[in-house]
Amino acid sequence: MASLKELKGRIGSVKSTQKITKAKQMVAAAKLRKAQAAAEAARPYAERLGAVMASLASKVSGDGAPKLLAGTGSDQRNLIVLVNTDKGLCGGLNSNLVKAAKAKAMELTAAGKNVQFYLVGKKGRAPIRRDYPKQIAENFDTSTVRNPGFAEAEAIAAQLVEMYEAGQFDVAHLIFPQFKSALAQDPTVAQLIPVPAPANAAASSAVVEYEPDEESILEELLPRYVKTQLFVALLEREASEQGASMTAMDNATRNAGDLINRLTIEYNRSRQAAITTELVEIISGAEAL
Repeated sequence: MASLKELKGRIGSVKSTQKITKAKQMVAAAKLRKAQAAAEAARPYAERLGAVMASLASKVSGDGAPKLLAGTGSDQRNLIVLVNTDKGLCGGLNSNLVKAAKAKAMELTAAGKNVQFYLVGKKGRAPIRRDYPKQIAENFDTSTVRNPGFAEAEAIAAQLVEMYEAGQFDVAHLIFPQFKSALAQDPTVAQLIPVPAPANAAASSAVVEYEPDEESILEELLPRYVKTQLFVALLEREASEQGASMTAMDNATRNAGDLINRLTIEYNRSRQAAITTELVEIISGAEAL
């Protein structure tokens, strides 16, 4: 059985930890409001851009289609763009994203495809490097930026497009967490490059004329579409990180409280036992005299 001094020390240590987890919970809750608002505000823009892409893609085909839309004619070389967080203490968010990336890699490998990884964020690097040490193409560090935004998405998109035009991959798949609530952040897998033809491409019956022409507009719009998808992924990541962190720290605070209660009961019992033993020894000594 632990001594009274040891129990008192453990209680003090857990109380200090509880203060830290409570503080981190409050910080995450404050940041979550802003991050959630940013993620939700970006979704309508991305959806509208997708609708414009659908209209344009339905009018362009064959040799006139840009490479970002038409593809390379092959799907043998695949690049998985995995968007992880830079910080930990956010529950199972990063492990779920890594699981989704590994599942996609196993699916592609089973189909006889070549797989490489483009890692955004620090927390996904170690587990991917452990299982795929020779298949990491690039790492993009966002830890030096307080709030990664469109500038970082633009830099990532520029590098990916450069790699694509250099023939380093045929298809790029984007994996990121989609924020649902503080309790739910779903790993999402979507094709990023070549830009997939939207399912509702033929849904609109409106007649639209484009100037100068569809091909020229697509040449300008396709890179922006890639940037927008990456920007949305970064915003969703920030909201998911804060939501998962708030939930994890809340659970940790409550668990610390339960542990403090158990240790306090054990401490009181040990203290009472020690007092009882001392009383018995005093009474026994008095009777002996």
